Amino acid sequence: MPENAENSPITAAGRRSFLQKITALGSLSVLSPSALPAREDRDPLHVQAGPYLQNVLHDEATIMWITDRNCFSWVEYGDGNHLHRKFFEVHNGLIQGNNRINKIRLKGIKSGRFHKYRIVSTEIVRVSGSQFYFGETYTSPIYTFQTPELREDRFRMLVFNDHHERSQTIPEMLYRFGYHGNERDFDLVVFNGDVFDNTESEEQVIRQFLRPCVEVFAKEVPFLFVQGNHEVRGAFARHIPQYFSFVDEKYYHAFSRGPLRVVVLDGGEDKSDDNWEYKGMVAFDPYREEQREWLKKEIRSEEFRNSSFRLVLIHIPLWHSGDWHGPTHCREMFGDLLNQGEVDLMLSGHTHRYGIHPSDGDHRFPVMIGGGPISGNRTIIKLDCTKDDLRAKMIRDDGELIGEINLTPKKKR
Repeated sequence: MPENAENSPITAAGRRSFLQKITALGSLSVLSPSALPAREDRDPLHVQAGPYLQNVLHDEATIMWITDRNCFSWVEYGDGNHLHRKFFEVHNGLIQGNNRINKIRLKGIKSGRFHKYRIVSTEIVRVSGSQFYFGETYTSPIYTFQTPELREDRFRMLVFNDHHERSQTIPEMLYRFGYHGNERDFDLVVFNGDVFDNTESEEQVIRQFLRPCVEVFAKEVPFLFVQGNHEVRGAFARHIPQYFSFVDEKYYHAFSRGPLRVVVLDGGEDKSDDNWEYKGMVAFDPYREEQREWLKKEIRSEEFRNSSFRLVLIHIPLWHSGDWHGPTHCREMFGDLLNQGEVDLMLSGHTHRYGIHPSDGDHRFPVMIGGGPISGNRTIIKLDCTKDDLRAKMIRDDGELIGEINLTPKKKR
């Protein structure tokens, strides 16, 4: 498992000598930029996307960014007036460097506080044996984010689904429905599947999704990426997890925010594994079976059982989505367990037909399914949860309230 490492407190002198002193930490030998051969064709070091926040919990947060060339990167951090700590990632005793995708976890930070940070990346021009030759350094502006209290009283979430690379949907819907005046009305943004059509390249992931998130909110508010069936298609599909961070670094996971337990499931593809399109290169049935075994443990966990409310996020709804293999197998794998676990609400997408389906004989909880990518059919779901009530409302892109669900806690068994 990755670990975090910290160096000494940041001072003006300390920062100037940081790269020279890193020898003691990682047996790196440093050559100053002035000692490198001059290169007239060297462009300035550039951050292609980021920083963006992931997994902000009461005592930790993950900060990610992508540079245009291999670097050694770290986060300068403070919870007061100064940036007094450094965080960088360590794997198996090696401080991470010579990479472009940076995923640095700030562990052991204080709950219920505002935190300051900036990202720093220094180009690695060449590696020879144990010697690293460094080039120029990029330092970002200072940004802030807030960790929740350990027992926060209220949690607010915005949920998109199926915007299918219409990147303008992100600012249009967030700016219109995510704020009261200048006050932000969300603690987390969820993208509940089918962010993309087919994923073919890193440039697509950055341009169509990461940059719009960073420009609007993601430097200071985290987002959660939920895999949809379109994310599993295309030449770049197997690389997508590198660009996000999840609990246990799996698409399926669970976490708590205040009175709410959030369970994230990955429905995978809606076609069968033997479909001719995949040439034998997928195995979603065993993957969903694996998730079933994990879900059995989750619904018995103290975090799940003791929460005031339980929410499920899954792109493919188990019900009200036809009889293709994917929805049918999801229902077979997860449906009985979610009913046994007395889930309060499921949020899904996939069908491009928005609707709110009350509990019935098949599912003992309401299911909200968001709309599709076309103007007039786009939706956003706003969820507001306290220990006494959970409210979820679905709003169409023209501002019309499609419907609302108000829940109170179920009596514990």
